[in-house]
Amino acid sequence: MMGFNFRGAWSIYQRELMRAFRTAFQSILSPVLTTSLYFIVFGTVIGSRMEPVQGVAYGAFIIPGLLMLTLLGETTSNSSFGIYMPRFTGTIYELLSAPVGVAETLLGFVGAAATKGLILAAIILATATFFVDYEIKYPLLAMGFIMLVAASFSLFGFILGIWADSFEKLGIIPLLILTPLTFLGGTFYSIADLPGVWKTVALANPIAFLVSGLRWTFYGTSDVSIGVSLGLTLGFLALCTGIIAYIFKTGWRLRE
Repeated sequence: MMGFNFRGAWSIYQRELMRAFRTAFQSILSPVLTTSLYFIVFGTVIGSRMEPVQGVAYGAFIIPGLLMLTLLGETTSNSSFGIYMPRFTGTIYELLSAPVGVAETLLGFVGAAATKGLILAAIILATATFFVDYEIKYPLLAMGFIMLVAASFSLFGFILGIWADSFEKLGIIPLLILTPLTFLGGTFYSIADLPGVWKTVALANPIAFLVSGLRWTFYGTSDVSIGVSLGLTLGFLALCTGIIAYIFKTGWRLRE
């Protein structure tokens, strides 16, 4: 019985990480510039005229939401593109014929996505210091939550990249679903301040739990329990892992 192929997992990890650095403008600089514009408009200009939200200055309050907005879009897009291109060019067969299993493949892709997520988060947080004053109450928990979200949506992007049969489909979910849901998930406001029916509608949005969970690690305050946010994220991670294991077992869209 073949053991775990650490060298294979490391090779996949390095390849995915280097791909991000080769496209640094698109993968890192572009989202950082976009987020900086949000900080300028909402954090500095509008935030200076807003009342504190849940005891946190408005400019600082929106940081976790903006960070989540960038993190979800970039990890999903990068991961989906990373597996779609080998399918598109036919080099996917090199991966399928290599002595690596599902565990090594997932560890390589997820590890690279988590690393890129932390790098991106660190740059965005460093950029935010030029526009707003903030402190992270639980930095280790924030780092862990960011890695968990990055890993989960890297797997989700992996599934998307296998499902998509055109470049247009790669952008459908990140642009038309994830981005609107993140904006409506409490990025710029507290869900607790919404009227009764709209609060219920907002809590039906799964992204709201991610934004709320990350905000708790920053300021110790959130719209929903951190336990619920963490549980849903772990459940989503497990679901995506199970789906990918099934895809590799059956070869769905991989051998077409």
